[in-house]
Amino acid sequence: MPFARRPLSPVRRRAAQVLAVTGAAALLLTGCGSSGTSGPSSSASSPAGDAAGGGNGTNGGKRTVKDATGKAVEVPAEPKRIVTLTQEDLDAVLALGVKPVGITNGQGLNEPPAYLKDKVQGVPVVGNLLQPVMDKVIAAKPDLILAGDMQDEQMLKQLREITPATLVTMAPTDDWKLAFKGIGNAVNKLDQASKVIGDYEARAAKAGGELTKNTGAAVSIVRWNPTGPSWMEKKQFASGVALDMGLTRPAAQDKDGNAHSPALSLEKLSEIDGDWLFLSTLTDDGRSALKDVQSKPAYQELAAVKNNHVVTVDGSVWSTRGGPLAADVVIGDFGKALGGN
Repeated sequence: MPFARRPLSPVRRRAAQVLAVTGAAALLLTGCGSSGTSGPSSSASSPAGDAAGGGNGTNGGKRTVKDATGKAVEVPAEPKRIVTLTQEDLDAVLALGVKPVGITNGQGLNEPPAYLKDKVQGVPVVGNLLQPVMDKVIAAKPDLILAGDMQDEQMLKQLREITPATLVTMAPTDDWKLAFKGIGNAVNKLDQASKVIGDYEARAAKAGGELTKNTGAAVSIVRWNPTGPSWMEKKQFASGVALDMGLTRPAAQDKDGNAHSPALSLEKLSEIDGDWLFLSTLTDDGRSALKDVQSKPAYQELAAVKNNHVVTVDGSVWSTRGGPLAADVVIGDFGKALGGN
């Protein structure tokens, strides 16, 4: 299984980069004109004007926002029944104090993500990640559907028949902070979302400053797939948290982008070395592949392995597109591993 949840071909990656600029950025610019509160915007304008000019409008208890593709969507000014179709959407609304009425299972899981499970007790599961069961979505009676980075136009059409207030909340190349602010705008809590990000950044900086002799350590962040290990680029979620904590990346991994390397062969295993190696898996096949390689010289010769600096982490958190609550988990994992050394 590839490292990223939804890998992009070169053509789709170029298209995604355009979407990232014209889509999610537009959504955030749209949010700049809103009040950022849970009520209607104080600067109302017509929906048609919003779509053309990028401003938020109100229309009888409705607001017009742009989703991550640049599509103007009319949403409730105060949504009451939100269905989330990705772990990132769920993380975001929970961080904003909103409990959804329908959710999907976590990445690579047949249940909600463990780190969010206690916050969604009793909330109906309407399908797997980006694979909603339409009858279950209908039963949830949503007034707003947050559809993550869904690209299946036929499925989006079905969801919009359930409620036109269905938003694609992230472009494929968006970082988690941009996507989170976009979701904050969609639920009319942009000011609160900005505060959550500010609080997170302060917490990350503080935690990074408490790592004593591991301050600024070069951390290798890797997911082991059935075909081999892949390391994260610098703007991928967990990598971004590391940088916000003042940590660095090994030279081989010091690459911009929010994707992952191709699966590495044993001959290239040195690319995953670092002062510390943080390893995750998502499937039983990935766990089996990791177990098989751990007895091989190429793995045992890694400096991080020799120094007993290998840390196993939860792939369903570290390998996601991310959100504020997942970021708290990653900060805690870094602190636990590095803080006492």
